[in-house]
Amino acid sequence: MAMVAGLLVFALLAVLSVPASANPRYASLIMEETSGKVLYSRNADKKLYPASLTKIMTLYMLFEALQTGKVSKNTKMKVSRVAASRSPSKLYLKVGQSISVEHAILALVTKSANDVATVVSEHLGGTEREFAKKMTRKAKALGMSRTIFKNASGLPNRAQVSTARDMARLAIAMRRDFPQYFHYFSNTHFVWNGRKYQNHNRLLTSYSGTDGIKTGYTNASGFNLVATVQRGGVRLIGVVFGGRTGRTRDKHMVNLLTRQFKKIKPVQVRSARLPTAPIPRPDTVIEVAQAKPAPKLLPSAPATSPAISTTSSNFGRRPVTAAQPASWAIQVGSYTRRVSAHKAAIRARRTANDVLDLMPAELSLVSSGGLPLWRVRFGHLKEQEARSACAALLSNGAACIALPPALADAG
Repeated sequence: MAMVAGLLVFALLAVLSVPASANPRYASLIMEETSGKVLYSRNADKKLYPASLTKIMTLYMLFEALQTGKVSKNTKMKVSRVAASRSPSKLYLKVGQSISVEHAILALVTKSANDVATVVSEHLGGTEREFAKKMTRKAKALGMSRTIFKNASGLPNRAQVSTARDMARLAIAMRRDFPQYFHYFSNTHFVWNGRKYQNHNRLLTSYSGTDGIKTGYTNASGFNLVATVQRGGVRLIGVVFGGRTGRTRDKHMVNLLTRQFKKIKPVQVRSARLPTAPIPRPDTVIEVAQAKPAPKLLPSAPATSPAISTTSSNFGRRPVTAAQPASWAIQVGSYTRRVSAHKAAIRARRTANDVLDLMPAELSLVSSGGLPLWRVRFGHLKEQEARSACAALLSNGAACIALPPALADAG
């Protein structure tokens, strides 16, 4: 009997000592955000079940709808019978009930509500199936080449797969493309109908520097997590798939991140000075101009771009003559740092050089929720030019939104 007990203990210890990498559901990756350099990875390209990490893409699509004006934070979205029937985790929404876009964002970030994910998908895509197709197309455009979405929530579906590398790319795209909305991921709780829901991402309160992004779990996937952490001017993206429990997954993530932070020298960050003039309204454009047009570079010349100079002493609108026809524009992102906006303009011009070539970018200092952002646009385009430029940018994994005259002129 003692021998049997001893064998059982030995077997248990053997199981507990099996490394995470031996788990068929396991994958992990640590990436430095600015450079995109992978610092650590295991099974990073293995197709696995994303579970509720799927909702990161659902939120990406919702933020894009907010940015383009298709919805506002107060837009009410109705609950269908299909949405109300979704299995937990959920808010237990009733058929015919409505939920605002902002409450939906908070419910997805914190409670990871499956019924809310379906509400969003139906509002934006007509049906969840059609919305999932749009999610997959967006994933491909962002460089998530091994990801397929079949629903908006992450509820079990054998065909719905992603990878640690693809999820890291999505996390970077989320902060890059929607810095004005990324703060939602740092909410530690959400109150709905008098009930308080805690964020499932425990690293927000237990690991210094964490400010996002999302957890996930199903029986088939195990415990998943995507986290963003900034320390010493360095921001790391961490992804773990297939944790055996939420606690061990979090501990493993902390160990991976801590190990990489120790290897990286802190970046010397200088605080950028905002203009002394008041922050302009969102529809105000800071002129982007040159004293003389830059000569067109020969193919053999080093790749450079026209200098982007902002005349902060003049916060007036761009003069538009009465004879000027209505024109389209494209928007390639909004950034907290002017240098990041400048680099984005350069990348866009190089990628879509058939249209943009030496065209000067329009850098606008806008205010969203009290946060000053540098928005990058290229204006005075024909519709076909705007769509062609966006097609080139999206196919190369860059962000782009084509703006018709009404939106382009509205700023």
